Amino acid sequence: MRTIISLIALFVSTAALAAEPAPLPPAMPWHGASEKLVAKPDDPWITPAEASGFRQTPNYGETRAYLERLVAASGGLLTLEVFGQTAQGRDLIAVRAAKPSTSPRPTVLAQAGIHSGEIDGKDAGLMLLRDIALRGKASLLDQVDLLFVPIFNADGHERTSAFNRPNQRGPENQGWRTTAQNLNLNRDYLKVDTPEMAAMLGLIRKYQPALYFDLHVTDGIDYQYDITFGFNGWGGRYAQSPAIGRWLDGALRPALTAALAKAGHIPGGLVFAANDRKPDDGLVDAYTPARFSNGWGDLARIPSVLVENHSLKPYRQRVLGTYVLLEAALKAVAADPAALRQAIAADRAARPASIPLRWKALDTPIYETEFLGVAHETYPSAASGGPEVRWLGKPIRQTQKVYGDAPETTTTLPVAWWVPATQPEVIARLRLQGVAFETIPAPRTVTVEMLRLPEPKPGAINEGHVEIGAQTGVPELRTETFPAGSVRVPSDQPLGLVAAHLLGPGSPESLLAWGFFPQIYQRTEYIEGYAIAPLADKMLAQDPALKAAFEAKLAADPDFAKNPDARLEWFYQRTLYYDARYLLYPVGRELAR
Repeated sequence: MRTIISLIALFVSTAALAAEPAPLPPAMPWHGASEKLVAKPDDPWITPAEASGFRQTPNYGETRAYLERLVAASGGLLTLEVFGQTAQGRDLIAVRAAKPSTSPRPTVLAQAGIHSGEIDGKDAGLMLLRDIALRGKASLLDQVDLLFVPIFNADGHERTSAFNRPNQRGPENQGWRTTAQNLNLNRDYLKVDTPEMAAMLGLIRKYQPALYFDLHVTDGIDYQYDITFGFNGWGGRYAQSPAIGRWLDGALRPALTAALAKAGHIPGGLVFAANDRKPDDGLVDAYTPARFSNGWGDLARIPSVLVENHSLKPYRQRVLGTYVLLEAALKAVAADPAALRQAIAADRAARPASIPLRWKALDTPIYETEFLGVAHETYPSAASGGPEVRWLGKPIRQTQKVYGDAPETTTTLPVAWWVPATQPEVIARLRLQGVAFETIPAPRTVTVEMLRLPEPKPGAINEGHVEIGAQTGVPELRTETFPAGSVRVPSDQPLGLVAAHLLGPGSPESLLAWGFFPQIYQRTEYIEGYAIAPLADKMLAQDPALKAAFEAKLAADPDFAKNPDARLEWFYQRTLYYDARYLLYPVGRELAR
């Protein structure tokens, strides 16, 4: 009985500890000019987050109700549209803030809640829309439109709990990172597995935003910066859309930095530690691949910025900083819309002969930077069995080494890619991306280069797929007849880089790498030993070159030499009986004539 009572007491004690908030490092005090943006308690248009003192964020229904009421009161300045549905059937909504205009104007698209526990952008956007519609900031729309998505991952948003984000300081109720299908929307930009991402790409195609913000909250190490942001092209590095990268780095970056600093915030570039347990070992400034919003935007020729507020800063501070950033972005685009338009046009007109498909981390730093860090120490943890970091809440300045990436593999772009009609899921992804292609109405015979892949080495299950990874193999020049319904995808188009990463087997972001072609790894015909053994003996007797190659293989590979099945397989592969399509990547490359 005493044992049972002791176990019950232990269970109750453990459950009580588990229900406590995770202990976070000390919060550094903060006050800034942006605090003046908060509505007065008696303001009839105070947002739910403001009304709670930024302790809580409104649920989906409350958010939509507030926006519908605001749209109705805006005198036509705001409109609300449903642009899709989630896997659980919730409407995906966007609010457009725009003045009537006789000529096209640039649109800034700001998206919140792709990870719905990281919801700062939603509450900042509600405040900004309120102030544009009813509190004297309508002039922000004189030269530019705003398109605001308050909750991208709406299903995850409603899976709310105080225990969803243990590394984050507020709000008290936080949504879940992934969708109802347990998929991460910020890994889905290229492969488009989710209805939410398909809807978002449709919204982007409809409005063609001149600037796209993806609003997040980051974990990791402690530091002084409260609002960080980044893009391919920061400091002139990694941009696949170089003209856009120069505009983001030369025009937008200083405008956002100055506005945030003036409002009392501490802006900075994205912060990723080389080793979270050893924060003095340096930082990482790496290429962002296309599964992420800003990496995809770089390929799609859409100026795209990832915003990562610091999770250890109070929710009030983070929301206000996001408001300042979005307002400053509208002003920056309005200041010289022609410059941004020209940058986008230049990149959409560019036709590079070759592009990097895969990047590798460098072992040596690419530069050093002054870093606004936080003092820390290490202590021995009985739980982990090793040293752990304890943050002390005191600001420090230090010089940090920064490590980067370099291209590992590049590819020459073909004239076009050919995708057979037998791959409807691949063709569907091309269509969702807006990639241009020709669908052939009748069979067509063409000469293409195709890749013979090595034996597969499946990786981990990730985002609902068994990953294969970037692939190299042996190219073969083949005459192929593609059936009716197959598509020819020219590289000479604005979305040529998107097509290259979707269809290029050497890209870790390709549909092949994600495991979309499992059927090519399947053998369906075989040969018995009683048939291949005498045939192989005859081949050895009649072909001296084949015999020499076989003997070289025996000498070089002892395991092969003592494996009868492997030896006979070697001969089978060199007969006309062998499946010529086994391990053949079915997407062809049409080369220059």
